[in-house]
Amino acid sequence: MDRSLVKRNIHETDEADQEEKWVYDSSIDHKGRIPLRASTGVWKASLFIFAIEFSERLSYFGIATNLITYLTKVIHQDLKTAAKSVNYWSGVTTMMPLVGGFLADSYFGRFPMVLIASVIYLMGLGLLTMSQLIPTLKPCGMNPCHNPKKLHEVIFFLALYLISVGTGGHKPALESFGADQFDDDHKEERMKKLSYFNWWNFGLCCGLLFGVTLIVYVQDYTSWAAADVILTVVMAMSIVVFCTGRRFYRYRLPEGSPLTPMLQVLVAALAKRNLPHPFNPALLYEAPSSQKTKGRLLCHTSNLSFLDKAAIIEDGEGFTKKQQSSWRLATVTKVEELKLVLNVLPIWFASIPFGLCVAQATTFFIKQGSSMNRKITQNFELPSTSIYSFAALGMIIAISVYDKILVPILRKTTGNERGISILQRIGIGMVFSVLSMATAALVERERLAVVKRETLPGGKVSMSVFWLVPQYLIIGIGDGFTLVGLQEYFYDQVPDTMRSLGIAFYLSVIGASNFVSSLLITVVDHLTGSGGRTSWIGKDLNHSHLDYFYWLIAVMNGVNLFFYIFLAKRYSYKNVQKKVAATDSCEKESIETIA
Repeated sequence: MDRSLVKRNIHETDEADQEEKWVYDSSIDHKGRIPLRASTGVWKASLFIFAIEFSERLSYFGIATNLITYLTKVIHQDLKTAAKSVNYWSGVTTMMPLVGGFLADSYFGRFPMVLIASVIYLMGLGLLTMSQLIPTLKPCGMNPCHNPKKLHEVIFFLALYLISVGTGGHKPALESFGADQFDDDHKEERMKKLSYFNWWNFGLCCGLLFGVTLIVYVQDYTSWAAADVILTVVMAMSIVVFCTGRRFYRYRLPEGSPLTPMLQVLVAALAKRNLPHPFNPALLYEAPSSQKTKGRLLCHTSNLSFLDKAAIIEDGEGFTKKQQSSWRLATVTKVEELKLVLNVLPIWFASIPFGLCVAQATTFFIKQGSSMNRKITQNFELPSTSIYSFAALGMIIAISVYDKILVPILRKTTGNERGISILQRIGIGMVFSVLSMATAALVERERLAVVKRETLPGGKVSMSVFWLVPQYLIIGIGDGFTLVGLQEYFYDQVPDTMRSLGIAFYLSVIGASNFVSSLLITVVDHLTGSGGRTSWIGKDLNHSHLDYFYWLIAVMNGVNLFFYIFLAKRYSYKNVQKKVAATDSCEKESIETIA
């Protein structure tokens, strides 16, 4: 045998052994060294991360799902004002991650960002507890409270928006930090990562279930103060647990603002707008692999070809590639990173109608339940918010069936490691969103028919609250496809240096949807209530027509589904160079199929 071939085989074997022992994906351990694969990352690290996510979701849903009840019964806001207050808070809470994700990726790092945000979150919960326990900050001195103090309202909303700030740093950094515990370039870890977002949401749903059952029960039948104390204590304990796992984590160092390289690409492309495109994309400039210290190289794609001009090497100007400014010459990878960000924007907009359906589940669905018969036994009445647990149950069922049954079958059928593409998964959930709103409209029409036949004390009807179960289950199943798919999509399809910001993009879909929902309520109320007519959204449900409102959202989602399919069919997935015999190859290798 050729001696040189033997040496090369030995070298490749040693290299493979080293890659199996150490993690070479730009991450470091808690001492700043290259992480050992056996003692860091994957599920052993994720369990600590799941614990603090459980705590945060317990707090968020314990507050959010019963917030409209608190605003109407304690602070005495009318239905429209309370619904818009919930939407505004939910909107800010899910838009703030854009700031937190940017800071985590650019300056603080994900682990420090989670710690900082968790402390702020804990401060918000502490202030919320104080507003219920300190006599001068309580709503008022009597129960029930008919004239709440203005000071309580100010402190209450201050605590809520402090929680929003904490969530802004917590959610994007924590979820991307958890996904960072899996090495994309290691086959075994990559396969585990395919299940990560599924089981992340499984843990999230467990927090949701306890939030809308145990915490809501304490709020309704013990006191709001007792519930706030529980949430504060659990959050404090989970921060301790999260810090305990520090030695098991893999960390990514922040690399500065990801927006600057994108601006450089845009400036360079505009400066060279009159240059002709090279006949061969291989002539475009890319940093050699030997110069690549962080991140992965991306392959050239043909979409948004105008931006390719930023990577054209100019002749006749006396410049070498090293001497040219980054504002004049960009690598193919930097160009492709800008394309990735521009590519996700249409999908972001197409996801907002789905978010409208999610927004109704924590506002009008809850108010529907509060007006219905919730008696389980003679002495026990189900809290109206607890019916939301069926949405979590639907999501858990969808995630479990998808991950354990559908994916293995679909892998054999399609040859795709995911089973189906990310965008296909999102689209399936959008179909369920149309079904959920149509179901909600039919149930509300039946409830209004019962209202006309009977009049019960407190505006309630004899119709069982379990009529709402189908619409909650269906929207929960839709969440299991679309929301989990959106998390995967915005984590995978943005540049590697922007993954916290990518999760923030996903969260901002829900935030923007809450703002759009508030705007839609205002517009519908104005248009349907003018000229002395009965508004679709009146002061109480029994004098409203929420069924028409639900049909409107169902139609909006149906029309949007066709727009989404149009976008998905033309979408170009992130294309990462793969290692082939110690070289980089771009032969039709898409990150969509492997990461």
